[in-house]
Amino acid sequence: MTEVATARRSRLTPEREAELYKAVLDLLREVGYDALTMDAVATRTRSSKATLYRQWGGKAELVAKAIRCMKPGGLADHDTGSLRGDFLALATREDDCQLEQNAALMRGLAMAVHGNPDLLRAFKEFVIEPELAEFQRVLRRAVDRGEVRADNPALGYVVHMMLGAFATRTLIDELPPTQAFLTSYIDAVILPALGVPTT
Repeated sequence: MTEVATARRSRLTPEREAELYKAVLDLLREVGYDALTMDAVATRTRSSKATLYRQWGGKAELVAKAIRCMKPGGLADHDTGSLRGDFLALATREDDCQLEQNAALMRGLAMAVHGNPDLLRAFKEFVIEPELAEFQRVLRRAVDRGEVRADNPALGYVVHMMLGAFATRTLIDELPPTQAFLTSYIDAVILPALGVPTT
């Protein structure tokens, strides 16, 4: 039975799947999560609702996987040989326009997550947990290289610090995050907290 379900869920080509995810993200930017419907996705992508439900089960999983798909490559895939290099690769993997658009999208979804248990579950499974695992791999590499002490208490707060940079940039400064801001933040806040030189 599981094999049949898996076969049914794997009919879409990677190109078609990427096209569907792009349409979902476009709709999210236009109407927000609450107003997004599977009918609208089906219409926009010229798909049947049955196909969408068979492939993703529902709106929450579809949206979470679309968000995961919009990230250009895994953080841990960028092994530059130094923690600073790895973090700067993260900060510059999207241009300023993409950063602004995606930060606005994530702000809207953060509000929706609080009132929707299905979306929260899907986000934890498909976005948060994979991102945390990626960060842990990057930090483990830094510890193994001797850049960061394994007992540094800041290791447990790196993700919090990074997310804080995105959230507070808009809230306090009323400006979008940019590559220059993130680079400065990494050098001024995150690396010193981890005891890593920035030069």
